[in-house]
Amino acid sequence: MVIPVILLVLGFVLLVFGAEKLVDAASALAANFGIPNIVIGLTIVAFGTSAPEMVVNIFAAVSGSSEMVMGNVLGSNIFNVLGILGISALIYPLTVKSNTTWIEIPLSLLAAVLIWVLANDMLLDFQVGNLISRSDGLVLILFFVIFLVYNITVAKNSQETDEAVEIPQGYTTTKSIFWILVGLAGLILGGKLIVDNAVELAQLFGMSERIIGLTIVSIGTSLPELATSVAAVRKKKVDIAIGNVVGSNIFNTFLILGLSSIITPVQVNQASNLDILTNILAGLLLFMFIFTGKGRALERWEGGLLLALYIGYLLVLVIN
Repeated sequence: MVIPVILLVLGFVLLVFGAEKLVDAASALAANFGIPNIVIGLTIVAFGTSAPEMVVNIFAAVSGSSEMVMGNVLGSNIFNVLGILGISALIYPLTVKSNTTWIEIPLSLLAAVLIWVLANDMLLDFQVGNLISRSDGLVLILFFVIFLVYNITVAKNSQETDEAVEIPQGYTTTKSIFWILVGLAGLILGGKLIVDNAVELAQLFGMSERIIGLTIVSIGTSLPELATSVAAVRKKKVDIAIGNVVGSNIFNTFLILGLSSIITPVQVNQASNLDILTNILAGLLLFMFIFTGKGRALERWEGGLLLALYIGYLLVLVIN
């Protein structure tokens, strides 16, 4: 039992290290070739924070671990809102921009509802099982393309994206290529170690892959979002914290779940409806909390409530 735990932790370390190096080196390489900061921010940096979830899910999809695929996506989304935003708001109240309030948060909520629709064939279509098929995956990818186009349009009309992206210094083209390869190797090896050893631990403890995916794996793969949001809040850049989390949830649903189901159609366990509904509830609470109190903001007491709900959700998983 000790060896799988050590290898799982090593996998998380390699995954986070690989994602960080890949983003830094790729951003520097793009800047060396004269690519604007706006494009770097919307592609390399945005994809980089979701790279851990993507790599883990691709390995899980290839190995046919459907419960791990759903568990990681739903677990990451739930942890992002209830856990990361809860912790961030406790540190400092989070103000929310108009675009985030009326477009990005509702789109994130729509993504959560869409998962429920796609994952309930038995209820809605009277099928013998629930399946997120390849055609469902293509629909999710199309939604992601729309979101990407929206982001590019907003960025072109804003100066803030240019300021928010910090390009690492001291990276020559050769050095950038070297660290890109190292980063990719870290992501691939880390992702493989996480999936293989998470499945082994689930079998050793008699737990389902769903529970492992919803807890250990999803929290581990969300560490970049947690680090980014806490760092942003400590610098009083609170809009970056909430935008980072909401954007990550949209990426997870439309891009990562979409790609995973295209690789291998995802069988959905009936028990996953608890997680799907919790994901929807988290999105609804986030939208509602913005309009309570003075101005559009997530207050400390609301952050505390979100974090308490996340702890309660984990307890329900453990008890069940």
